[in-house]
Amino acid sequence: MSRAVETSPQTFARVAGWLYLYVIVAGTYGEIFLRDNLVVSGDPTATARSIMAAELPFRISIAIEQSYLACAVAIAVILYHLLKPVSRSLSLMAMFFNFVSIAIEAVAGVSLFAVTFFYGDANYLKAFDPTQLYALAYLCLKSYDYGFGISLLFFGCCLFFYGYLIFKSGYFPKAIGVLLVIAALSYLINSFVLFVAPALAAAIFPIIVLAFIGELSLCLWLIVKGVDVQKWDAHRSAT
Repeated sequence: MSRAVETSPQTFARVAGWLYLYVIVAGTYGEIFLRDNLVVSGDPTATARSIMAAELPFRISIAIEQSYLACAVAIAVILYHLLKPVSRSLSLMAMFFNFVSIAIEAVAGVSLFAVTFFYGDANYLKAFDPTQLYALAYLCLKSYDYGFGISLLFFGCCLFFYGYLIFKSGYFPKAIGVLLVIAALSYLINSFVLFVAPALAAAIFPIIVLAFIGELSLCLWLIVKGVDVQKWDAHRSAT
């Protein structure tokens, strides 16, 4: 009985749903409310003063990001388990795209830690003028933005496979699959615009709302409904 509960797709779905909810809430709070409002676009000096005046919230936003990335690894493994009956190869590919996205974002976080180095009072920093240090710190923030954009490119590919697998599964609503494909396309468009025409990146960024809708719909469905266990078992038996 304990083995049946432990390996139940419904249990996995609930766990993935709550972890996904943490990722969405923590990511939104850390990015928008803790970090973004500290950055003054195009002004390294004003950004430096803002971050130095609120260094703890800035550091907390970095810690939150790394914590939800750890949760994202667990979500990737659980979704592989849930979608494997549809197509083992495609669900495995989706998981690897997800892992690459997580790894890139985690490494990009080093650039955020580097920002605080330039605002320190270490002796070796005295060789630089304060405005130079502020400019270098601002470059680290820009570097993180591009690293995050690269991670979203891979995550967009991941969501495309998730959307397709969910649409074909029969034990998830087809509408969620469609929403995830739309989310994937919004991430891909956002990243390509950032790489090719960065001046338009701010204008195109609101398209991410479509991704938010798709991911939130999957998250809430996993929490509230989970999977149709009978259909999931039927798929697993067939494969």
